[in-house]
Amino acid sequence: MRHFAAHQRANAAFAGLTGGAALSILLVLAVILGDVAINGLPRLSWEFISASPRDGMMAGGIFPAIFGTVLLVLLMIVAVIPVGVLTAVYLFEYARQESFFARAVRSAVYNLSGVPSIVFGLFGVGFFIQFLGGNIDRLFLDGRMMWGQPAILWSALTLAVLTLPVVIVSTEEALRTVPREHREAALALGSTKFEAVFRIVLPQAMPGILTGAILAVARGAGETAPILFTGAAYFLPHLPTHAHDQFMHLGYHVYVLATQSPDIEATRPLLYGTVLVLLLVTVVLNLVAITLRNRLRAGRA
Repeated sequence: MRHFAAHQRANAAFAGLTGGAALSILLVLAVILGDVAINGLPRLSWEFISASPRDGMMAGGIFPAIFGTVLLVLLMIVAVIPVGVLTAVYLFEYARQESFFARAVRSAVYNLSGVPSIVFGLFGVGFFIQFLGGNIDRLFLDGRMMWGQPAILWSALTLAVLTLPVVIVSTEEALRTVPREHREAALALGSTKFEAVFRIVLPQAMPGILTGAILAVARGAGETAPILFTGAAYFLPHLPTHAHDQFMHLGYHVYVLATQSPDIEATRPLLYGTVLVLLLVTVVLNLVAITLRNRLRAGRA
């Protein structure tokens, strides 16, 4: 009886410890969101959302930064989803799991997820801008600089490389949830391997793939370090209209306001308003992906 009571106390203590850890996360999140909402909501207005900055970014709005952030995330998704999904399909459906190549690719993906984001920015400058863009200018534009300089395309590709591990790992997990019997049934009915994967497996794994896209959006929209050198601008009077244009970004806008403003106290309301808008933009992009995922699940039910 005494032994049973000791077990009960140990279970209660462990439940309290784990519950406290979970509660601490909610409290930290609530404090952060509450602080941003209390200080940012008074700044929100139609002019703040729809106008361009003026007076050295001490007044006006942040529309160019909102437009640049949304466009950057969309370009990143277009770049990372096909590469990530195809890589995961190869690793899970075609490659021998214990082969050297498969283990090397998985090891590279796991190591890539642990690289600091600023390193991706330096990689983007060296590979995309100087090597890829510079060679395009030399080969096709007689050395006239167009692609060998910071641009929204290079920032999107840099973020795509950054978020690639998220998409690959989540897609592999989604493929693992599809029963092996479904593949075998498709092959038994005369389907080729390609038809079994792209007509049977991938549609069933699509909600999990979209979950990876949601995680990629959440990380890509908030990352600032990789775009510092690859395309983001302090201030632009126009919106980006070409892939080789620079752009304004909400995260970079926050960084500039917090570190380079001549009057930090005067720009603090603008800073909180920009942070709140960045959170709202991220939530809206995530909600779009979540809605699409739920509709796919409902269509399968």
